[in-house]
Amino acid sequence: MAKVRPFLALSLAAAMLAACAGEGAQDSSEATAEDPMVLMLAHNLSTDHVTSVALSDFADMVEENTDGRITVQIYPNGQLGSETEVIEQLRADILDMTRVSAPGLSGYNEGYHAFGLPYIFDDQEHYYASMDSDEMREFFMSSYDDGFVGLTYYTSGSRSFYANKEIRTPDDLKGMKIRVQDMRSQTDMMHALGGTPVVIPFGDIYTSLQTGIIDGAESNETALTQSSHGDVSKIFSYDEHSMIPDMLIMSTATWDSLSAEDQDAIIEAAIESTEAHKIAWDEEIEAAKIEAEEEMGVTFIEDVDKEAFQEATAPMIDQYVSEYPLVGDVLDIVEGAR
Repeated sequence: MAKVRPFLALSLAAAMLAACAGEGAQDSSEATAEDPMVLMLAHNLSTDHVTSVALSDFADMVEENTDGRITVQIYPNGQLGSETEVIEQLRADILDMTRVSAPGLSGYNEGYHAFGLPYIFDDQEHYYASMDSDEMREFFMSSYDDGFVGLTYYTSGSRSFYANKEIRTPDDLKGMKIRVQDMRSQTDMMHALGGTPVVIPFGDIYTSLQTGIIDGAESNETALTQSSHGDVSKIFSYDEHSMIPDMLIMSTATWDSLSAEDQDAIIEAAIESTEAHKIAWDEEIEAAKIEAEEEMGVTFIEDVDKEAFQEATAPMIDQYVSEYPLVGDVLDIVEGAR
């Protein structure tokens, strides 16, 4: 099947959204419960994903906070394209909001490269202290001139390696082909650790593990259960090399069409959805660990030499700060939350 060219994808999305949006209010000051302002939110997660549930909660809270004057219509499952495509649709004022992995925004604001770097957070407590800080929220809003503002973040957990061998030190990765996300920071990390990065779609990981095209992958524990990777990869090693947030962003044009009161109402709904998501995420991870261990026979390795991984990847931090000055600004915020 031929790929849809970006400009055609934008045109198709515009036609679909125009057909669905109807004649709702275009400015929140004109919106009423009878003629609400309808905001379009697209993402590529399944409807039962814990973050997808958080987005639905966000939509419900927006409607409640605005007495029905603003509603959010959600397009899940990648209906309107890949993360890159929906970001372009948002910046072209076709879409109002989307959820994307934070490093996917680095092409528009270089500071977002920071979130793909390894070991910038000490642990979950430090991660939340950093991401919830006033300084980080100011950074989220700093992309106004880049065509979007960040409303909130959602955790996606700690990422670790899983394979059919124990990975306790970087030496254990030598000669291994590891699937990584299509991000420069992830391929740079694998080179630094001595492994071979392989960029393939997430949906191809199972077969690639099964056939030996790759030797392992990296993600959080839910990949073992929700995508059945635990059937073909039996050892999960807790090196916890990165904690990459998802971002809920809104187009600058849509933000400007909201009254100050409605901007506050939407931010409040976004933050509330994040707080609920934290609890749901921990429950999801715990359930995944139990299922993977007891039903799939996965072994979890705890005694990983994280200091060795940190030392091997430390030069990356200096390189990215030198190349992308705004990365240094984000890392200053992270450091300040320690």
